[in-house]
Amino acid sequence: MTDVADNHRRQLDDNLCVHIFTASAAMVGVCLTVIGIIRVVISLRRPDIFADDLLALNAILYLGSCLLSYWALRTRNAGRNHRLERIADVAFLTALTLTAINAGFIAWAISVH
Repeated sequence: MTDVADNHRRQLDDNLCVHIFTASAAMVGVCLTVIGIIRVVISLRRPDIFADDLLALNAILYLGSCLLSYWALRTRNAGRNHRLERIADVAFLTALTLTAINAGFIAWAISVH
């Protein structure tokens, strides 16, 4: 019975890693796109805002989450898999929180200028 439960848990862990991997990879692209848009707005309006720096940090966090989840998918060691998965999850949630903060900061910076 425990083999079936362990196999089911491993399957769920792999599913979580796949979701973190795909979502974080997509969010790297989103961050880079928004950085490009912000740079265009800055070049037209001339006020420099801090949002592009925050988004660059955000993209790095998403990339780290993506790489950690990929490593977790590739490892055969169950203990290492769980550790990597937890770290990838924390990195992804941190980046997701920073995305919300960035959105608020961008909205504030655009409305002020």
